[in-house]
Order: sequence, then structure tokens, then C-alpha cells
Amino acid sequence: MPHETNWVRLMVISKDGLILGTTALVGAGVVVIGANLWQSSWAVFKESPKEVVDEVWQVINHDYVDATFNGNDWRNIRNQYLNRNYTSKEEAYKAVQEMLEKLEDPYTRFMDPEQFKSMQIDTSGELTGVGIQITQDEETEAITVISPIEGSPAAEAGLLSQDVIVSVDGKSTKGMDINGVVSLIRGPVNSKVILTVLRENKKLNFTVTRARIEIHPVRFSYKNNSAGGVGYIRLNQFSNNASAEMREAIQALNKQNVEGFMLDLRSNPGGLLYSSAEIARMWMGKGTIVSTVDRKGGEDRLTSGKNTLTNKPLVILVDGGSASASEILAGALQDNKRAVLIGTKTFGKGLVQSVHPLEDGSGLAVTVAKYFTPNGRDINKKGIEPDIEVKLTDAQREVLFQDRDKIGTTADPQYAKALAILNEKILANTNGNNLQSSSQ
Repeated sequence: MPHETNWVRLMVISKDGLILGTTALVGAGVVVIGANLWQSSWAVFKESPKEVVDEVWQVINHDYVDATFNGNDWRNIRNQYLNRNYTSKEEAYKAVQEMLEKLEDPYTRFMDPEQFKSMQIDTSGELTGVGIQITQDEETEAITVISPIEGSPAAEAGLLSQDVIVSVDGKSTKGMDINGVVSLIRGPVNSKVILTVLRENKKLNFTVTRARIEIHPVRFSYKNNSAGGVGYIRLNQFSNNASAEMREAIQALNKQNVEGFMLDLRSNPGGLLYSSAEIARMWMGKGTIVSTVDRKGGEDRLTSGKNTLTNKPLVILVDGGSASASEILAGALQDNKRAVLIGTKTFGKGLVQSVHPLEDGSGLAVTVAKYFTPNGRDINKKGIEPDIEVKLTDAQREVLFQDRDKIGTTADPQYAKALAILNEKILANTNGNNLQSSSQ
């Protein structure tokens, strides 16, 4: 089974610092920290590998959500790591990772310059590369194409879903992790890269010209239905352009006079906090969207006003891959009784990260707050239970993985159940409106 995905990409800095992804490498924004906070410390270690060690320590000391630092004496840890001698940046990076492991927080992560560059594109809505999403098989470690982006250089060159990338510019991908493969494929706009793939036991070479590619996180369609037209919207991630595209989708479907909506958040790993809040406001009336609490107990509450784009019935599809920003949106609409959640329990990530660019081009994702649903639910490591559970068998999941065009059709069991529930809501809404009309 695939266990990690990545867009072939380059860094683009996003406009917001709060991120909500299942890992620190998904859906990350940037918070630029004021250099004056640690200027005196940096001056001591300038041009020394110790600089990045002290810089990371200072960020954690200032921002980390747990004031006990997982029960560690954080000042003593600083002394311990700064008393070491480092002969290279690589040694310092290893020390930083050891230091962060003491927090036992998988979302607080250090990224070397190459990893940091690769991380940023998820929130930009734009990438520089060939336009493919790839995954690495957990057992075979094969690098496999999930899908090329429609209209991308990869799609135009003829790459297909399930192609296994065996070499890049003649360099074998065997034994490489997914980030290593991404670094080989990535490159300047208009430069060329040769991808050798294995397709049905045949090796094929594709020469692809890299380009700047816009990623569309929202896809939508009008579905004919016995109870009335339905607007199906699939949201893949909460990137910079997600809220604008969601608004366009709702408005376009409203013009087609749909009677209800289905929002598909399955396998959506999250993204930007503000994007999730903006989308929630499109669906719900006045109420709380989410609250966040920092290590000092300070609480921020995001709310929605009265203006919505639609009050038509809404069902939401969720699963174990729906995480963080997806859970904020789903939790807000569930707690405010605006939508029915259908599928399986969500991932369970109730933590917020900020991402700090460091002096040498590396980066640090730091957990800075916890978040709670409008009803005060802490969903971290617990997830959100759907209102109606619909599990997929391994066989059903495999069918959808092999033919992704079946997702969001009646061949998709979770979609089929959601459609049946939505029909009930549409009919109830229609009957209620008819009764109201006849009584006036």
C-alpha cells in the first residue's frame, strides 16, 4: 500500500503562518520570526554550525505549545548541545533532530534547505515541475505515479497513473526515498528531464519540459438526481487558492439550481487555518468555527457571520485521511448542525503549527497551539466520528485506487450512501418549504 505522496515542486512562500497538515511537510505556511529576538545569540555563532542549533532552540523556547517541553529541562538541553563541537552543517542538523526528538512531537520537525524548499508548494496553489503526484510503496519502495495534473507537461508527454518511475535522467530511483526522487525531477522552468517508467513490464522514456503549473484544489460537478440536482465538490487541500475556488464552485452550482450539496473531504490532509475558516463561513450561519489555545492559555476564537453562500442541504464525506484543516471544517459544520458527516472516523490532529525559515535556508515547523471544535471537543488522536459510518472493504478501496474516476460516483459506496442521505434531506427541505408556502 502507498504510504507517502509528494508533489514534484519548488518552494513558494505562502501568506499565512498557521498550518494544519497531517505531517509538517504537508500544507505548510510560513511565519517570519523577528530576527531581533535572538540577534545576540546568533552573533556569537555566526558562520558556525552551532548557529542553527541555537536558532532552533530559541524558536522552540519562545513558541512551543508545551511550556514543560515534554518534561525536559530545555535550558539544560541548550547548554548540552551548544557545548558540542560541530565540524559541518550536517552534524549540526543531526543534533537539532536529536534535540527535537525529546519533545516527542511528530509535527515539530526540522527541515534541511532542500526539504524546506520542497515543502512550501503545498500552500501556494502553484508548482514548478512536471506536474505529477507520486507515492512510494511501503513494501517495494517503488516510486509510482498517482496521477498527472490535467494539462501539465507530464500529462501531455503521456505519463499515466500507475507508471513506476525507475530512473530520472538515467539515475536509478532504486533505494531512494521520495524526497530524493523529487529533487531529481524538480528543476528550472523550460529545462528538460527524462523520466524512465515501467508500464506493464515495458520500459518507456519520456522527455518532459518543466513548467510553472497551477494546482486546483477544488473540483466540482452537477449530478442529475431523482430528488433534484446535486452539487458535488471535492476539496483536495486547503491551499492559498482553495477558498476562492470553493466560492466559485458554490456560486456556479447555485446558478444551476442544485437542491443540495455534497462536500468530499476524504484524503484531504489539511493546509492553512485561514482557508478552512473562510470556507466554513460560506456554508454556516452565525457561530463559532474553531478555537485555538496557546501554551499560556490564551484563546483565539474564529467565528462566522450571517452571510452564507447557500443554505441548501449539505452532506460531507470524511475518512481517516481527512485531517487537521479538514477536521476543523467538518467539526464546525457538524457541531453547528449544518451538515451530516458520512464515512469513517477522521485522522485526529488537533494541533496547529507555524513554520519558521532559518538563517541558513533550512526551516522549522513548530506546534504552537491546540484547537477545539465549537462544542469544545479536543479531537487530537481521537478524530471526529461521522454521523453515519460507512466503511470500505479492502476490495472496494482497491477498486477506487486502481480507477480514480470512480471516486464520486455510484460505484463509490461512501458516495452512494451520502447521496441517499442527501436525497432524504432534499425531500424533507422541499416538503418543509411547500408546507410553509401553503400556510401563508
